[in-house]
Amino acid sequence: MKTVNKFPQNIVEFEDMGIEMPDGTRLSARVWMPEGAERAPVPAVLEYIPYRKRDGTLPRDELMHPYVAGHGYASVRVDMRGNGDSEGLMADEYTAQELQDACDVIAWLAAQPWCSGAVGMMGKSWGGFNCLQTAFLQPPALKAVISVCSTTDRFADDIHFKGGCLLGENFGWGAVMLSFSSRPPDPVLRPDWRADWLARLEAEPWLAPRWAAHQARDDYWKHGSVCEDFARIQVPVLSIGGWADNYMNTVDALVRHAGAKGIVGPWVHQYPHTAVPGPAIGFLQEAVRWWDRWLKGIENGAEADPAMRAYMLHSAPPDASARHRAGHWVAEADWPSRTVSERVLTLLPGREPDAGVAYLGQGQGAALSRIVSSSQHLGLSAGEFFPMGLNAEMPGDQQEDDAQSLCFDGDVLEAPLALLGAARLRLRLRSDQPLGFVVARLCDVAPDGRSVRIAHGMLNLCHRNSREHPEPMAPGEAQEVEFDLDQMAYQLAPGHRLRLALSNAYWPFVWPSPAQGRLTITQGSLTLPLHQGGTGWQPPEPEAAPAWAHRVLRKGRSSRHVETDMITGTRRLCVVEDSGDVENLTHGLCTGETLTERWEIHPDDPLSAQATHVWEQRLSRGDWRVRTEAKAVMTSDMSHLHMQARLTAWEGDNVIFSREFNEKVPRRFV
Repeated sequence: MKTVNKFPQNIVEFEDMGIEMPDGTRLSARVWMPEGAERAPVPAVLEYIPYRKRDGTLPRDELMHPYVAGHGYASVRVDMRGNGDSEGLMADEYTAQELQDACDVIAWLAAQPWCSGAVGMMGKSWGGFNCLQTAFLQPPALKAVISVCSTTDRFADDIHFKGGCLLGENFGWGAVMLSFSSRPPDPVLRPDWRADWLARLEAEPWLAPRWAAHQARDDYWKHGSVCEDFARIQVPVLSIGGWADNYMNTVDALVRHAGAKGIVGPWVHQYPHTAVPGPAIGFLQEAVRWWDRWLKGIENGAEADPAMRAYMLHSAPPDASARHRAGHWVAEADWPSRTVSERVLTLLPGREPDAGVAYLGQGQGAALSRIVSSSQHLGLSAGEFFPMGLNAEMPGDQQEDDAQSLCFDGDVLEAPLALLGAARLRLRLRSDQPLGFVVARLCDVAPDGRSVRIAHGMLNLCHRNSREHPEPMAPGEAQEVEFDLDQMAYQLAPGHRLRLALSNAYWPFVWPSPAQGRLTITQGSLTLPLHQGGTGWQPPEPEAAPAWAHRVLRKGRSSRHVETDMITGTRRLCVVEDSGDVENLTHGLCTGETLTERWEIHPDDPLSAQATHVWEQRLSRGDWRVRTEAKAVMTSDMSHLHMQARLTAWEGDNVIFSREFNEKVPRRFV
């Protein structure tokens, strides 16, 4: 990545600009803007998230916001209410209060003498969500949005549920927020930091049980889901996602239904100028071009860009820590694309001489009776819901999971096979349990047997007819079900074969059903999106402002491994992410965090599933030193999900706060 030290305009920075909300709550903003903006007002670009501008996102903020400001904008990074250096308390994600604050911040920015009155909003993940949700509310000064790694449907495509299946990350993210929101403001900026900290700790919510209790797509999830009425998004949207992330479906939805422009690269859950796997792109140049068109009115042709630009991955060996993925860019003028056609493949019982091997091919549906009854530890190579980097967080070799799945293999390819879009799976099946799910993985199998996951999809069978009104299966009764796998752009090489792998376990990506069920597949088909032709795209090379000034006090470490208890047979996925400790050389704050995760299960017992996460947060400066620890544990029985947590805070060596949570959630549909 190229470091840019000189910009078209010189910039000034304000490290703590106060923005007062109508109820008197002061939000803290870090602002970069061109010199002389009071005399020559400029548009404002807002990023508004809970992840702490003073330390949490500071390394990435330093790369982005000065760059945007140097190109003629007031770039504004605001800590949400109850987080970082802002006052108030936070109750949940994407609340009505959070979104009203966003509208009030936008109105405040537009009214400043250094602002032209036009405001853009951008963000990744939480910030990508709430900029869409804010656009949905139509604040008058908001003129355009850039949303990265986000969702349009909080139930269908977020960390809580997928296809109605309860995700392990629902618990994991609850532990994250219990830890992240437990940190105090910086005493340099907030003399009242201690009283504010104690108030935050006292009000801290344990959100994982709340989220898990909403097992249907009810009003809780509909709030903040912009898919409820895409027409309410009236401003231009640039939507960006990554194939190694699990928010890739959003780009398709926004381009298809809201007239957005879309870019999907090979990336994990990061901004695409810094993300792996490469190639990274010049995201900041693309962002400035977007803001120039919609906030300054410069006629640069951004509105005529292709509807969808996607990086088509090429066959490569599986690598859970891939730094780069071979492939090529395609640019589709329209979306859905006229260069994509459908091919329907049938799930067949087998053919001579391998009659016992299930087959994926063209033809009429012959008599089929195949069983899916997976070991509970299937899925240990699935990777994270949103991998962040190179620590083996992406999907690994799928061979072991394939061996425990019902697989349908296609013919060995004689020519490249290019796929662009979402595959759709239709099944006729019977379940011997009222609660259960099916997972489908589409894989690229090399001649040596190594298996790369192209895309996956899943369906909680209780949601086969309705997400809003799920109902248990009638054991033994045949049902027709269908669901989409995730969006993809992938080209299989000659000599490889396409595989569809079906399972009814996917640990720890999906929390297991209460009983080890058995599915009988009697019929099925897979519809593939075949891509032919199309034009290419040459994105700009990545650029950024200079990195932050810091000193490493203690190096971090990471590890990720799978254990097998040779006595009990229990399998464990163990993860350590220790950031080490660093000192900010600009304002002197020292920070660090450590996470340990353990996901364990016995292959034959879904009720043995247990997740344990421990987060530690550390902040210090001189004689001032604070620390918090959040420990969370999830288990389940036949009727309930059990979630315990303990939050402890230290000032120096003294415990100044401790609270325990112990909640259980009825298993209605999971």
